[in-house]
Amino acid sequence: MASPAPGSTSRVALAVSTLGFFVITLDALIVNVALASIGAQLGGGTAGQQWIVDGYTLMFASLLLFAGNLSDRIGAKRAFTLGLVLFVLASAACAFAPVLWVLIFSRFVQGAAASLMLPPSMALIREAFPDALLRSRAIGLWALGGAVAAAAGPTLGGLLTTIDWRLVFLINVPVGAVAVALLGKVPASPVRPAPFDWWGQVAALIGVGALIFGLIEGGVLGFGEPQVLLSLGAAAVAITVFLLTQARVRNPMMPLDLFRSAGLRIALSVGFSFMVGWYGMVFVMSLFLQQHLGLSPLLAGLAFLPASVLIAVSNVVAGRMAARFGPRVPAVLGQLLMVAGLLGMLLAAPLGSLLAVTLLLVPIGVGGALAMPPITAHVLDSVPAHRAGTASAVFNTFRQLGGAVGVAVFGALLAGPAGFVPGLQTSLLIAALLLLATAVASVFIRRTHN
Repeated sequence: MASPAPGSTSRVALAVSTLGFFVITLDALIVNVALASIGAQLGGGTAGQQWIVDGYTLMFASLLLFAGNLSDRIGAKRAFTLGLVLFVLASAACAFAPVLWVLIFSRFVQGAAASLMLPPSMALIREAFPDALLRSRAIGLWALGGAVAAAAGPTLGGLLTTIDWRLVFLINVPVGAVAVALLGKVPASPVRPAPFDWWGQVAALIGVGALIFGLIEGGVLGFGEPQVLLSLGAAAVAITVFLLTQARVRNPMMPLDLFRSAGLRIALSVGFSFMVGWYGMVFVMSLFLQQHLGLSPLLAGLAFLPASVLIAVSNVVAGRMAARFGPRVPAVLGQLLMVAGLLGMLLAAPLGSLLAVTLLLVPIGVGGALAMPPITAHVLDSVPAHRAGTASAVFNTFRQLGGAVGVAVFGALLAGPAGFVPGLQTSLLIAALLLLATAVASVFIRRTHN
């Protein structure tokens, strides 16, 4: 039987969710090429520039579980609206920051707002597209927004920085205003009133925050430094307390029975490995193009342009493949393409060829674009509708942890005694092996009709 055609309100919900996912993904990457210009105007040195980037990531990852919990309890539309308005205001504060500390503080707020937007953006799609086949296609379009933002971030950042670095943040304001206007046409979301798990909230915030902080600082200072060891130790204690709390409280923020689903467990591992491979690769290759090949930020960003164009096409193809064959085929094929591209980049790195880098970015980007939309849809298919926000938060927490691990570990390898290019090759090999392992695991994904 054919799937029913989506209505106008479903399409509006998809458009709003996609716009939200676009801007929060864009802001994780677009600022990198603007750091030199920001430092020249506001000062702060390397440490200040580090926290312009990492303040966003730290708050984003630390509050995702809370955001998913909030989305389920107050409704996805209300939670998304709250996050979107706060994100627009924080973006404007970043754009007009008169001194560095205001910019860094605004980036913390921006990351918190992004965390409030992400889980309900997936939940809105779950509500708007109850049919699994239509939802798979919708997730492909939603993921298109994030994939294009992730791939085009360096290029767009370079273009805007040539005019004024403040435009890197100001661009979010009109996009956010359009999304706020469209939200008025989205139906109210169901709510699931229940007491908050305050012990779990605090333990998760401390645990994830300390873990991300330890990974970030470990990549900069080294993982043997006392403050890094203390942070990672605190993370281990807090995460242990969090898991014990979730097993005992009546209304846990992350019900442990979610992990009974083999499909969800596979999806979490794929999401983690993908972010290690993609974000870690973008990080190391951006440094390779600028520091090793001596390219300007704009030219380095343009190297990602061919991959960006093909990523846009591949996301749509991924939705159609998943609708026809289920999530297994595009997930396995996409991850294997990423493995091939990463291994090719590993072999080509000593040649120092811009053309080789540009061409090899294509299978990595296309592979990710094929794999992630069906994996994301599989997360939603693996849980009941009322847990969509929570499942989304858990999935995206694993993704952000993957990105943080990739950047921190790969950064440490680049600065290691072996040298830049051997460190780059080791980083690419780690990413390729992780993705190969999760590609094998993805063979066991079963098609669902939730």
